[in-house]
Amino acid sequence: MLNFISDRLVRFEMGLAAVMAAVVTLLILLNIASRSLGMAIYWVDELAIYAMVWTTFLAASVALKHRQVIAVTLLVELLGKRSQAWMQLVSDLLILSFAVALLVLCWRWLDPWTFASFGFDIKAYQGDTFNFLYSEKTNTLGIKKIWPWLILPFFSFSLSLHALNNMLGSLKKAAFFKEVAV
Repeated sequence: MLNFISDRLVRFEMGLAAVMAAVVTLLILLNIASRSLGMAIYWVDELAIYAMVWTTFLAASVALKHRQVIAVTLLVELLGKRSQAWMQLVSDLLILSFAVALLVLCWRWLDPWTFASFGFDIKAYQGDTFNFLYSEKTNTLGIKKIWPWLILPFFSFSLSLHALNNMLGSLKKAAFFKEVAV
């Protein structure tokens, strides 16, 4: 079941990353055209940056799910298959630890329970917590920064899911090599 959810989520992430990459391309082309005509549209730069950030986080999650990240494998390749399986398990556990730690930090940063306890009243929440996360606006777009920043909790959740799925697969593989060795 976890594998099914992880596979569906990675498809969604790949599709959204592709859309965001296309948006970045179109925004850069719009920026070039508007500047060459002497009528620069200043919010285009900021929107392109946010779209690129989203693309990067989505693509990173997909890459980690498929284990297509840059790695130094020189020492690991010298090990036997059983040891390699255990090293993959350790790697997956480290990625899962990072993802869960990031998820916890995002939870503390967004503080949804406290925000909900104020009835989602931004001014009351700010006045009591001095957390201006939900009201701070972007420089040129004028939208609340929480919208582009939501990629962080999404990334940490999806990465946690993918890492857990990968770790369970590595655990099965490591257990298989343990059984074969006996």
